[in-house]
Amino acid sequence: MITDPVFYAAAVPAVVLMGMAKGGFSGLGLLSLPLMALVVSPVQSAAIMLPILMVQDVVTVWAYRKTWDLRNILILLPSGIVGIVTAYLLAAKVSDEAVTLAVGVISVAFAIRRLVLERRTRAPEATKADVPRGLFWGLITGFTSMIAHAGGPPFQIYVMPQRLPRDVFVGTGAVYFAINNWLKVPPYLALGQFTPENMATAAALFPVAIFSTWAGVKLVRRVTGEHFYTIVYILLVLVGTKLIVDGIVALT
Repeated sequence: MITDPVFYAAAVPAVVLMGMAKGGFSGLGLLSLPLMALVVSPVQSAAIMLPILMVQDVVTVWAYRKTWDLRNILILLPSGIVGIVTAYLLAAKVSDEAVTLAVGVISVAFAIRRLVLERRTRAPEATKADVPRGLFWGLITGFTSMIAHAGGPPFQIYVMPQRLPRDVFVGTGAVYFAINNWLKVPPYLALGQFTPENMATAAALFPVAIFSTWAGVKLVRRVTGEHFYTIVYILLVLVGTKLIVDGIVALT
């Protein structure tokens, strides 16, 4: 187990941010891995974070077990699996930086457009969970989740225009990414990242993970549905901007 206090000074806030994201404030989780990567390698930080995510998934799925949309899951999951497998096979040939930059640009453009539409007198009509769009964004979600740990924004781009009730939106994401994280286990095993040190370190952070996710669920449920979507769109702009900056800095 990692015992360096400097590591935990970065890891604890990272886990708290991920817990808030899992609780419903989507987007904050993308700040976690870069924070942990300040003190350990990006690959090791991702390996430590995966078991933590799976524990947080248990809390979130339980909290939203009665409010999630099966149709969206069934549409997104098949192509999401293809995206994960494709990313694993192409990991050595795909630029993480380019993927990060592309996801950032798409996220910011989408969120700003939706925020402008939301401010109009007549709100845009909600879309439906259609198969073609779902398969496309499911593929992108699985791919970016595996390559750049950025599966949240593509998922939001597909689901948010449906204007699902707040708890259904959060619950659908909870169930989808819980399955998504289990699908990542074989690739991580193949990469040899589930070492005793990494697993013991993750286990030491489990209490923080559980508490922060529970707190995130409680806070989200205090926000009205209308305000919730506005907050998530703003978070998507901020996170997308960060991805753009990260991508440009890395590429240059």
